Amino acid sequence: MPGKGTPATNLLTNSGVAHTVHSYSHDARAESYGMEAAEALGLDAERVFKTLVVDVDGALVVGVVPVTSQLDVKALAAAAGGKKARMAEVSAAERATGYVAGGISPLGQRKRLPVVIDESVRGFDTVFVSAGRRGLEIELAPAELVRLSGAVVARIAG
Repeated sequence: MPGKGTPATNLLTNSGVAHTVHSYSHDARAESYGMEAAEALGLDAERVFKTLVVDVDGALVVGVVPVTSQLDVKALAAAAGGKKARMAEVSAAERATGYVAGGISPLGQRKRLPVVIDESVRGFDTVFVSAGRRGLEIELAPAELVRLSGAVVARIAG
């Protein structure tokens, strides 16, 4: 039903992109939202990607890396054509994307930010990213994730 999902799921549905939405019971005490999703859904954690918002030279950029990895902010800055990078303030990330921390999706953001996805995404038939709400994941083909987010693919996981 149109309009019933999140902006991310609505974008996928409206674009006709094959995807599956997976939900699980989010535990507010979870230390890592991405690892929680992998464990709750019984997934290989390397297929579950987290979405992080970074300030690169004063502009927000989205980095998408496996939940098993750390984001290399210097590599992200280089991939985005910048020099200095640091994690964005949570409030700035939430305001720009329209999502809450722990539920930020690389798709359907309020303000379309540049996206860089770690090259490991290419190693899977399907990957999982946040559907725009804690406890909700989208499974889709990496090529569709890259295309719909307008992403650059680069080595950004450390």
